[in-house]
Amino acid sequence: MDRFVWSNGLLEINETLVIQQRGVRLYDGDDKAKLDVGVVLLSTHRLVWRDQKNHECCISIPLSQIIFFEEQAAGVGKSAKIVIHLHPAPTNKEPGPYQHSKFSYIKLSFKEHGQIEFYRRLTEEMTQKRWENTPASQPIPTATASQAGRTRAVGIVGIERKLEEKRKETDKNISEVKRYSFIFLMYGSITLRFYLSIASKIKEKQGDITEDETIRFKSYLLSMGIADPVTRETHGSGTHYHMQLAKQLSDMLQAPLEERGGMMALTEVYCLVNRARGMELLSPEDLVNACKMFESLKLPLRLRVFDSGVMVVQLQSHSEEEMIVSALDNVSDKGSLTAEEFAKLLGLSVLLSKERLLLAEKMGHLCRDDSVEGLRFYPNLF
Repeated sequence: MDRFVWSNGLLEINETLVIQQRGVRLYDGDDKAKLDVGVVLLSTHRLVWRDQKNHECCISIPLSQIIFFEEQAAGVGKSAKIVIHLHPAPTNKEPGPYQHSKFSYIKLSFKEHGQIEFYRRLTEEMTQKRWENTPASQPIPTATASQAGRTRAVGIVGIERKLEEKRKETDKNISEVKRYSFIFLMYGSITLRFYLSIASKIKEKQGDITEDETIRFKSYLLSMGIADPVTRETHGSGTHYHMQLAKQLSDMLQAPLEERGGMMALTEVYCLVNRARGMELLSPEDLVNACKMFESLKLPLRLRVFDSGVMVVQLQSHSEEEMIVSALDNVSDKGSLTAEEFAKLLGLSVLLSKERLLLAEKMGHLCRDDSVEGLRFYPNLF
């Protein structure tokens, strides 16, 4: 929350409103912010939050401050959330509601739904990066008068120029690398080789980095994904490549699978893996071929294909009987459930929730009512 600055809520030069949503509460990390429920606005340049009752209470944060974001499914008594991870606050940041925060991320809690469309539009804006189209000679003006007339470098060109200058100084002073670690790891212009050189130097503890700084930097590197991805250049092609890839996928996916109840859709796995691999992206074909080798290599994961054709990766220990019992128990408790309602209860995707219900139906434990209101499952009393 210490990344937010006070704002007048008005759109600035070259800025366009994308979407807004009422009933959104802010979280400073895992803690509720000391602010009421408000309206969140997404523009081409900023994320703006305004109190629904007191319109003078308005704060904003530039989209360029965002590292990455993810969805957090709704639970029993809990609203769906979008978790947004942020770069450190700049030293010359304007005043805001929080001076200091122990968290590097915020959460948007959607009390009146709308998170699906908001997440989609936020994804589009972060992909297009339309804020970078603002010329560097015409910076976006801020709400603080003292900032008027100050010209700042805006966009990827200015960032990359700065990074290139710092890259040349890395071998001389690793502390400089520490200061720019977040930016180095997020932009594709920085090569994987440079990323590995940073990791290597931190491992050897060269330079003037303290113990605490070393630990913190290591956590940054690990949070960004795989340090040494399996590639065709390093492991050849064909069966050997897919075997090594399967082993690395097994190590990487165990923790995320355990957090998601033991099963993930292959499309979700594809996005997760490629985000962790950075520039070394996997093709869908290579991912499928590697996943097919889980069982033959006796790894703790396996690829499963449901009757509908949906492909998932699941833990070998994941029990089909447990899935059926879970579906039956939840449907019995509620009387009836749709796939969407079941997904909210378990914190799973709607696709996987539907497959669980269909599996329980196939085994004779549930029956369906397919009407104009949608597909609903009931306990099979017959």
